[in-house]
Amino acid sequence: MDRDALLQYRHSKDWEQEADRFRLPNFTYPAYYQTQAFHGITQGYLNPDAAVTYDPVTKYVLPPNEEWVRQGLIDRIRCRPRRILDLGCGTGSMTLRLKQAFPNAEVVGLDLSPYMLVVADEKATQAKLDIQFQQGNAEQTGFPDASFDLVTASLLFHETPPAVSCRILQECFRLLSVGGEVLILDGNQSTLRWADWLTEIFEEPYIKDYAAGSVDAWMGAAGFESIRTEDVFWTNQVTRGMKPLPRSFVMVEPEASTIAEQWAMG
Repeated sequence: MDRDALLQYRHSKDWEQEADRFRLPNFTYPAYYQTQAFHGITQGYLNPDAAVTYDPVTKYVLPPNEEWVRQGLIDRIRCRPRRILDLGCGTGSMTLRLKQAFPNAEVVGLDLSPYMLVVADEKATQAKLDIQFQQGNAEQTGFPDASFDLVTASLLFHETPPAVSCRILQECFRLLSVGGEVLILDGNQSTLRWADWLTEIFEEPYIKDYAAGSVDAWMGAAGFESIRTEDVFWTNQVTRGMKPLPRSFVMVEPEASTIAEQWAMG
């Protein structure tokens, strides 16, 4: 990392003034979020230093290549979405890729940190991409029911307690239209359990709890079907699920043999 370049960027703007463009009045941060030093940074993502250093650090912790890992999520999208929500969007790295992959879709990036949103919005402006970034809690987004076709979260679940991850998936289910998809990109849970030394080097307060869990199971408990987790290299995984038809609307056609038998019997 170029330390001088990072310092120059850190001092290039008034971060509080810029963050005020996204900071909601009377916004309440979850306790799990405001009490932890993510990545060893005091105050975690509520410190502009986290936003300044996030992209350079991420390049080193997504082997073999950040571009390839993030593309692993894009390649597994099966729908043709009109509205996309990227939860825990951070500095917008995945959000920008989603807009590039689906240029006609409306894309929204949501994050708790106004500082991360400053960086995300700046990157989108530089790329000339029309993306809406806003502050919000992925557990309770405030968006209407069935208002999105695709909901994604990248590198979010290892930074949340499992109970929070489950509530986020419940919110994803509410937000999706029938047939809509949720895709979660994060660390490979099997690898993290096998090579538990990895959980010691990333300075992530909830990563061990994440490694001990199962995104498949959490997604199933939220109501999703057609759930599938695939490795993205050995370090990461993508889990995809689909929102099914409500049970009361599933039509079951009687078998032809049954109909013929009933007709013959009068």
